[in-house]
Amino acid sequence: MTHPLSSSATRAVVLGGGLSGTLAAAALASHVDEVLILDHDVLPDEPKARRRLPHGDHAHMLWAGGADAMDQLLPGVIQECLDAGAHRIPVPTGMVSYAPAGWFRRSWEPTHYLIGALRQELDLVVRRRVLALPTVFVRSGVKAIGLVGNAAKVRGVRVRNEDQEPETISADLVVDATGRGSKSPIWLEEIGGPRIREITVDAGVRYASRLYKAPAGADKDWPVIHIQADPRDDTPGRVASIISVGGGRWHVSLSGTRGGEPTAEEDQFELFARNARHPLVADVLARAEPISSIAVYGRTANRRRFYDRARLPAGFVVLGDAATSLNPVYGHGMSASALGALALRAVADSTSVLSPKFGLNAQRRIARPAADAWLLAVGQDRFYPGSIGAKPSIVDRIAARYVERLTYTATDSAVVVKSLTDVMTMQKRAGVLFRLRVLVAAARGPRRPVLDAPPLTPFELEILKRAPAERPAAKH
Repeated sequence: MTHPLSSSATRAVVLGGGLSGTLAAAALASHVDEVLILDHDVLPDEPKARRRLPHGDHAHMLWAGGADAMDQLLPGVIQECLDAGAHRIPVPTGMVSYAPAGWFRRSWEPTHYLIGALRQELDLVVRRRVLALPTVFVRSGVKAIGLVGNAAKVRGVRVRNEDQEPETISADLVVDATGRGSKSPIWLEEIGGPRIREITVDAGVRYASRLYKAPAGADKDWPVIHIQADPRDDTPGRVASIISVGGGRWHVSLSGTRGGEPTAEEDQFELFARNARHPLVADVLARAEPISSIAVYGRTANRRRFYDRARLPAGFVVLGDAATSLNPVYGHGMSASALGALALRAVADSTSVLSPKFGLNAQRRIARPAADAWLLAVGQDRFYPGSIGAKPSIVDRIAARYVERLTYTATDSAVVVKSLTDVMTMQKRAGVLFRLRVLVAAARGPRRPVLDAPPLTPFELEILKRAPAERPAAKH
């Protein structure tokens, strides 16, 4: 049952106990008397997969902007993640990245960072911190089935409770953080609310991921290796990446767009990596040992729902993938959610959650980082052959050409590397790419030729010289 409240107390109900939901709870915890998280799953007290987090078995990057936002919401939480085994990887020095324009140099100062960790382990650290807050409570095994209220005000949620019985839970604020499967557009129309406009861009990306045991010595300081696809090749895009996630493990994710998707077949995994635009990932994996099965995931369409432009009922907010879901290959989903939760708290700092204006003000603030992440994703995905959904406009094509020029220049320009990384890590908004010194650098282009080989350290090269690891004989 719900925690008893006095008639004058305020309650926020958060739908979804994943990362977006727990961060939303953290954002609201000091602004209401109770935050009640409802989740259909029984939330585990250990880092294990959840049925409603099907992409949890795939590689995740928490960029610096998202990590900084999480630390503002929950001071010290990133250090707790590091203590639990996550890795803080310097950027750009800790990345070996092959872009359509070529290899990025690693000789610049480490101006940014990312966190490498298994998604389940990261979620657990955050969830434990949030559930320790005195005003936050959770009910598991509860399925939300609708909103209570009308076009003017949401007053709670209808659920199917732990006994599969219908129940109404009152709330002064409802936050939908249920992810890609959100039913909020339907629920809003059921209570007379607005129809939510949405757009989709779907390149048909499928993931195949597994864990490897890193070769001796190649754990904590091993760089992220990322072989990007080129959406203008007129062939399906293939991406291969390695991220060190602690415990002597590498998380390896392969992805391919429509017509070039990876599979769960054992003998095809490293072959797919070898057929990416450069075979570096496959060469490295040949020296490592797979220690998990292959997980495949295909719900990767970019979908943006414009709640920020609708006349929403008061007392209702949508956060994370429920509002803007992104192709995970760019690694911005967690950061966009964290920045959205931080925006939610900023609005709560200045406006009472009981105010009729609170929801719309929060929704507009939440939409800003999500819109930046959206542009980073669809700016690539729109151009893959077979991509479905909103097609690139003339403005989109001009912007894409400018980003291509920036990426080319970044192979030999510290100014452009810094600005692109500011945006990629979500520490600054895209406007920094149009500052005068960036425009001048882009017009000038790189001074030195593009590297003709990956920029590896002597130790990384030594790993590649080792004999390939033995593989079990194929079963017949």
